[in-house]
Amino acid sequence: MEFMKENLYYIEKNCNRLRHHQSTFFLDPLEQDLLKRRLKKCEYQIFLPYPDSEKAIFYVDVLPDILLYQIKVKGDVRHQDILGSLFSLNIASSMFGDIVFYQGHYYVYILPLFQNYFESNFLKVRNFPVELQLVDSTLLQHYQRSYESLEIIVSSQRIDTVVASIVHTSRVMVKEKIKNKEILLNHHILTNSSYVLKEGDIFSIRKFGKFKYMGIVKETKKENYILHFWKYL
Repeated sequence: MEFMKENLYYIEKNCNRLRHHQSTFFLDPLEQDLLKRRLKKCEYQIFLPYPDSEKAIFYVDVLPDILLYQIKVKGDVRHQDILGSLFSLNIASSMFGDIVFYQGHYYVYILPLFQNYFESNFLKVRNFPVELQLVDSTLLQHYQRSYESLEIIVSSQRIDTVVASIVHTSRVMVKEKIKNKEILLNHHILTNSSYVLKEGDIFSIRKFGKFKYMGIVKETKKENYILHFWKYL
């Protein structure tokens, strides 16, 4: 596993905010893990916009202030289109939280200090015009992610074998993906192709999605395994 020096700088910056009783910015799961290693449990609390939220904000005693926008797009777009349009604004990912699809509309959490810039510049997704509507930030507090149940038959629980089966390629090509840092395991860049998956492990494959390993369903007569996964939708 590895992480960038930029991560360490960002973690130190957020540690300093907590020491001054300020909340952090939005933290992705890797950043959360790194920050927890630097702090004692009594030094922070964790705010999640909804129970299964991927991004979180750490705080000391005052709940952080966040905003929630409904994104109305006059066209067929996907989650990655919304994300791409946000990154095209040249802002850090720490300024916004999860993008959620709920009851036919996309929503995004942002920090208040990003509000004016966001409203003035987030005008299109792909070539489709966008209408933004500020809604109650607690609207999605009971939202739960949707998953697709997936079962595969493989010879082992090694991650290279599993990934090869999911993306219908060879283990040699999987090693290339690992070399190119295209696979994350438990929010870290995967470096060990022979890692044996454990129940609860989460991994993502660039362009193929994110998966949670739920365990062995059964062994077959040919000594293979039927493995169960949840694919994030």
